[in-house]
Amino acid sequence: MSSIDLSAVRGFLLGLQERITDAVAEIDGQPFVSDSWQKEPGEMLQGNGITKILEQGKVFERAGCGFSHVRGPRLPPSATQHRPELAGAPFEAMGVSLVFHPRNPYAPTVHMNVRMLAATPVGEAAEPVCWFGGGMDLTPFYGFDEDAVHFHQVCKDTLAPFGEDKHPRFKQWCDEYFFLKHRQEQRGIGGVFFDDFQELGLAQSLTMMQAVGDSFLQAYLPIIKRRKDSIFTQRERDFQLYRRGRYVEFNLVWDRGTHFGLQSGGRTESILMSMPPLASWSYQRPNEAGSPEERLYKEFLIRRDWV
Repeated sequence: MSSIDLSAVRGFLLGLQERITDAVAEIDGQPFVSDSWQKEPGEMLQGNGITKILEQGKVFERAGCGFSHVRGPRLPPSATQHRPELAGAPFEAMGVSLVFHPRNPYAPTVHMNVRMLAATPVGEAAEPVCWFGGGMDLTPFYGFDEDAVHFHQVCKDTLAPFGEDKHPRFKQWCDEYFFLKHRQEQRGIGGVFFDDFQELGLAQSLTMMQAVGDSFLQAYLPIIKRRKDSIFTQRERDFQLYRRGRYVEFNLVWDRGTHFGLQSGGRTESILMSMPPLASWSYQRPNEAGSPEERLYKEFLIRRDWV
């Protein structure tokens, strides 16, 4: 296995965070607030990161984009499930994760993350073993075929250079992961998701992870530009807040937390960063037959091929 320049990966991730937040701030008109942090001596993990938050903007009620780079003395059990030979190995993990909650109900929420984990086998003078994860998914409150097709087409085009099997595999993985099992309901219209990935070899697997991160603005910005100024009423706003409650429900009940957060003793603030600023919750909400709200459930929150 060829070695990897961890400092170069860190540089890419920091640059990705900056490019994304700069582009989003330009659309919104309000800058992100930057919070740099560093783990305290004596904590289980060491490392640092930058959390960027845009709150109560013209376009986004909350947009959070975090970079994290942490090191630990032992891999958490969740990271060695498929690599038992690395149990107890020191590691470092870095990544960028974001969740954007638009103000307008016709504009979808979006999630994206890309990450790398490197572990050094215990007792061996060997190069670190590295693997990658990432993906993005779209959560509309009102369904538009044009938006769904565009988002999925960008995902498919991004993965095409890495093999014809990648998009269908990663799309299926996304559909299966972002699913509220207790409600038998998709969180959104999916996208792509991959984890524990190294099968293309170190260099190409890294390139694929970078390509997914770099494609985010192309996938999302055209949609937000189309929908951000749409006229809406209190009805649409109420439905948006209700669906945001389902988003929170997924995060709290089914999601594993953040890869660099709860599983490895990291920052719980990363979960708070992803939560919508306002949401409502009820056990269920009847929708009028033939309404746009009913159409979301019948035509969009189902597993289907968009491209």
